[in-house]
Amino acid sequence: MAFSIKDKTILITGGTGSFGKKCVELLIKKGPPSKLIVFSRDELKQYEMQQQLSHPCLRFFIGDVRDRDRLYRAMRGVDIVIHAAALKQIPATEYNPFEAVKTNILGGVNVIDAALDTGVEQVIALSTDKAVSPVNLYGATKLCAEKLFVQGNSYSGADGTRFSCVRYGNVVGSRGSVIPLFLQQKSKGTITVTDERMTRFWITLEQGVEFVLRCLGIMNGGEIFVPKIPSTTITALATAIAPEAAIKFTGIRPGEKIHEILVSSDESRHTLELEDMFVIHPAGADLSQTELKGSRPLAEGFQYDSENNKEWLSIEEVQGIVAAL
Repeated sequence: MAFSIKDKTILITGGTGSFGKKCVELLIKKGPPSKLIVFSRDELKQYEMQQQLSHPCLRFFIGDVRDRDRLYRAMRGVDIVIHAAALKQIPATEYNPFEAVKTNILGGVNVIDAALDTGVEQVIALSTDKAVSPVNLYGATKLCAEKLFVQGNSYSGADGTRFSCVRYGNVVGSRGSVIPLFLQQKSKGTITVTDERMTRFWITLEQGVEFVLRCLGIMNGGEIFVPKIPSTTITALATAIAPEAAIKFTGIRPGEKIHEILVSSDESRHTLELEDMFVIHPAGADLSQTELKGSRPLAEGFQYDSENNKEWLSIEEVQGIVAAL
């Protein structure tokens, strides 16, 4: 890690989710921090997590990001907030749009306000490729959340809380991922795929957490960090998981794209490239003033999408990743 967490108090919203649990594991392994607060609304998941992970630095805080007062109480004395809480199941957010807005947008506002007013040093929020040119409500709420967190730096002043975002693709094996679905369907002999042309970005949970922690060490506030990660076709994924199974194409669902985008051509004009990531700065930022060594601007019209990605997972690589879950 680029900075020490040993004397820090860290709070993770959505801390009992897939990302949160892995983040807690790695923070304890790498630090541990002075105090690590798991903030979530499900007491059963917190109980189960306490049975699995026992460490003196751990604190468990029942709360919802919709509850502004509870966030203020939880963030007292906190140095770093990793904001992972979200409603992210696309069919559920389409059917319950008000709930998605309350958690993903208004909950983000609450996190920003609480961090500003309690003196948190750094906040990094998790986003998704679905936020780029969104076609579903989940993506639209995450796009709005990105804008809120980037602009949060304007409210904090030169020496106040710093806000940045991390944006990446599908997480292998996370809750709601297509991989657990394919593993369930494998025994039935038929895998359902919506469209044979579909491609997606993929990242493992551990890679996602490692990337977030690295970005905490280099963020200045206002950046959206995007890792360079491989793509795969959905049909290749299905073949890797169940090579003997038949594939049934069911048609693209509402709210789905054929291909996903992590950096749009419009964003590329204010984006810098590093060896293993892209760093999107606010529109109008002076990129010549960046402190990122070795960074370079992108070519006019560049777009980072899952269809034209330079890196692809082979079937053998996918099988190795799935076997490790």
